[in-house]
Amino acid sequence: GLLCSQNYPLYIRSVPTENELKFHYTVHTSLDVVDEKISAMGKALVDQRELYLGLLYPTEDYKVYGYVTNSKVKFVMVVDSSNTALRDNEIRSMFRKLHNSYTDIMCNPFYNPGDRIHSRAFDTMVNSMMMQVC
Repeated sequence: GLLCSQNYPLYIRSVPTENELKFHYTVHTSLDVVDEKISAMGKALVDQRELYLGLLYPTEDYKVYGYVTNSKVKFVMVVDSSNTALRDNEIRSMFRKLHNSYTDIMCNPFYNPGDRIHSRAFDTMVNSMMMQVC
């Protein structure tokens, strides 16, 4: 999930799609933890280049990870708990890849910041990342 600084969704994608509402709920409930981590970092966040928040919280079925940009756009990733192949470094590199693709979208002169993301290139990149994880 990709959420703007006002916490409304710019882009949310889930696989499999039958649990899509559950993933929407999980992404939105994780925003409280993201805000807590940001406020706990305080001024250190301004000085840091690394905006990876790490594991926000685990549940029985999923692990939820977070990332925040300098403009307070939040990335939330929900991964299956049984997937032990994913390490912290892989999650971090996935967030960097997402952030780079988001930056490409922001550089598009026809994109209005704050609008929902409807980019075929972004969709393709997200789908390829999801297929690697699954």
